[in-house]
Amino acid sequence: MIKIYKYGEVDASEIFKREDTGARVDKIVLEIIDNVVRRGDEALFEYSARFDGANLTSLEVSDGEISEAFDAVEPQFIEIIKEAAENIRAFHARQKTNSFVINEKDGVVVGQKVMPIEKVGIYVPGGTAAYPSTVLMDSVPAKIAGCGEIVMVTPPNKEGKVNPVILAAAKIAGVDRIFKVGGAQAVAALAYGTESVPKVDKIVGPGNAYVAEAKRQVFGRVSIDMIAGPSEILVVADSTCDARVVAADMLSQAEHDRMASAVLVTDSYKLAEEVSAELERQIPALSRSEIARVSIDTNGKIIVAEGNLSLAIDIANEIAPEHLELCVDNPFDYLDKIKHAGSIFMGKNCPEALGDYFAGPNHTLPTSGTARFSSPLGVHDFVKTSQFTYYTADALSRVADKVAYFAEKEGLGAHAKSATVRFEK
Repeated sequence: MIKIYKYGEVDASEIFKREDTGARVDKIVLEIIDNVVRRGDEALFEYSARFDGANLTSLEVSDGEISEAFDAVEPQFIEIIKEAAENIRAFHARQKTNSFVINEKDGVVVGQKVMPIEKVGIYVPGGTAAYPSTVLMDSVPAKIAGCGEIVMVTPPNKEGKVNPVILAAAKIAGVDRIFKVGGAQAVAALAYGTESVPKVDKIVGPGNAYVAEAKRQVFGRVSIDMIAGPSEILVVADSTCDARVVAADMLSQAEHDRMASAVLVTDSYKLAEEVSAELERQIPALSRSEIARVSIDTNGKIIVAEGNLSLAIDIANEIAPEHLELCVDNPFDYLDKIKHAGSIFMGKNCPEALGDYFAGPNHTLPTSGTARFSSPLGVHDFVKTSQFTYYTADALSRVADKVAYFAEKEGLGAHAKSATVRFEK
C-alpha cells in the first residue's frame, strides 16, 4: 500500500528519499562495449541470440520489412500516428533557432551559425512494451533540425522481427535506417560503428539501466541527450479532485516499470485517503498490475500539505519531477510558481498520457530531479553552433594593444605577440 506522509510531521529526508532497487551494471556494460568495439557485428549477433533469443542473419531492417509492417498495422492506428506526428512537428517547429550576424562596429563582423548534427542515433526500447511514441518524439525534432541521417536501433523479438507499429512510426517520422539491436550493445554500435551499423554523432532515447549506463560510458566519444532514470509522475491535487482520476493518472506511470515513481502532493488528507483506497481498487484490474504494485509499494507516496496549496507546489519544486500534473482549478494562476519540472500538465482534464502520445510537446524528459537544470528533448538537441569573427586591419589596430595587455595579464606572451605582430615595422 502507498505511504502517506504529513508534511512537517515527518523528517524531510524520509519524505524525499527514493528507494534504489537497481543493480550495479557498470562492469557488465563496460564488457559489452569492449566486445562490440573489438568484434563488431559478430558480437551483435551473439548478443541478439543471448538476450533476445533471435538468431539473426542480417542486422538492418529491409525496405520490404518496413512496407510489410506498415501494411500490417490497422489503418485507424496509422492515421492516429500521423496526426500525433503532425502535432509534434507543429510544436517543435517553433523551437528552431536562427544564425545571426552583428556588424555594428566599423570593420568588425561577429556572428553565430546554427548547423544540424549530421548523423544521430535513436534508441527505441523493446522488451515488455513497444513504444512507437518514442520513435516520433525522438525522430521528428531531428528531422526539423535538418539532421543528415537518422539511424534507429531497437531490439527484435525471438523471430527476429521488429514490432510493426515501431516500423510504421519510423516510416511516418522519416527515419533513414533501422537496425535490429538493443541494449548496451546497440549504444556501443552507434558510438563506435560496426561493419553494419554506422557510427553516429549523438545518441538519444530512453532505455533500461543497461542502456542508460552505456550512454554514460560512451559520452565524450559521442554526445547524448541525457541519462534517463525510471519514469516519474507527481500530481498536485486540491481537495476538489476526483480520487478515481488522480489514482488512474498515478498508475499511468507506475505501470512503466517496478522502479517508476508515482507521487501525489495534496492539501487534503481526506483526498489522500481516498486516493490510497482507489489505488488498491484499480491496481488489480491493470494488465501490468504486478509492475504497478511494486512501483506503488516501493516508490509511491502521498504527501499532505494540509490546507496549503502553495506549500504543495513548493514540495513539487523540491522533487523536480519528470511529469507534473497541476490538477487544480485555474492552473495558469500557478504556472509561474512551478520552477522545476520536465513537462507540466495543466488542469483537471489533462492526463499525462496526452503528452506521452499526442499533444505535441516532447515526452523524452529529465528524470531523477535533473529537471532542476535540464530540459525536455527538442530541436536544440539536434543542432550545434559555430561562432565566427572578422576584423579588418584598421579594426584590429584599434584594439591590438588591449588584447595584448589582457594576454600579458594572464602570462601568455605569445597570445599578446599574435595581436601586435601585424603592426610591427
